[in-house]
Amino acid sequence: MGEKKDTIFHLEENHENPLRNDAFLMSDEEKINQIEKHFFHIMEILGLDMNNDSLRSTPRRVAKMFIQEIFSGINPKTYPKVSTFENKYQYNQMLIEKNITIYSTCEHHFLPIVGKAHVGYISNGKVIGLSKINRIVNYYAKRPQVQERLTIQIVKSLQKILETKNVACVIEAKHLCVNSRGIRDIDTRTITAELVGNFKNNSEIRREFFHYIGIS
Repeated sequence: MGEKKDTIFHLEENHENPLRNDAFLMSDEEKINQIEKHFFHIMEILGLDMNNDSLRSTPRRVAKMFIQEIFSGINPKTYPKVSTFENKYQYNQMLIEKNITIYSTCEHHFLPIVGKAHVGYISNGKVIGLSKINRIVNYYAKRPQVQERLTIQIVKSLQKILETKNVACVIEAKHLCVNSRGIRDIDTRTITAELVGNFKNNSEIRREFFHYIGIS
C-alpha cells in the first residue's frame, strides 16, 4: 500500500476536554487507589454495608474500570497508533465507515451515552486502515463527554491525520441522563453532525453522504 507514517498529535485547546495541568502527575495505579478510597466512602454515605461480600470489592472494580476502561481516553498515551498510507489506488470518492458503536459517558451526570457514529472522508493523497477510524472514535468516546465535542474531536483528528479538509461525522446516540432520569423519555435520541470541506460546501456530496448513512 506504500510507505506508512505514524501520527501522534494533540487537538487545538478549545476542542479538548477540560483538564487540569496536573492531570497526569499521578500514575494509573495511584489514581486507582485514590478512586477506590473515595468510592468506598460514597457507598458508605449511601448507607450500604461495605462488609457485605457482594459490595466489598466494588470500589476497586469501579476504580479500575474508570482508569483502564471507560475513561482511558483522557490519557493521550492511549491514543491509537495510526499509520497513513499513500493512496496508490487513486480512489477519490468518499469512504464511509458506518455504524461505529459509541460507548461514552455524559460529563454532566456520569451516565452512559450509547449510539452509533458514521464517519466519512475524501482522501487528499493519504488513507488509513479502516479499523483505525473505529479506534479513533473509541478513544475520544472514552472520556467524560458532551456529544457535540465528541463529534468535532473525531473530525479534527481525522483531518490532521489524513491532511484533508474533507471529513464528516454524524453521531446518533441515546443519553441515559435523559432516558433513565429527569424526563425519562426512553425514545429520545440526539443527533450531532460535523461536516467540513466538501462535505459542508458541496450539496451533492453532502446529500450523497447522508444517503449512504441513511439520513434523508
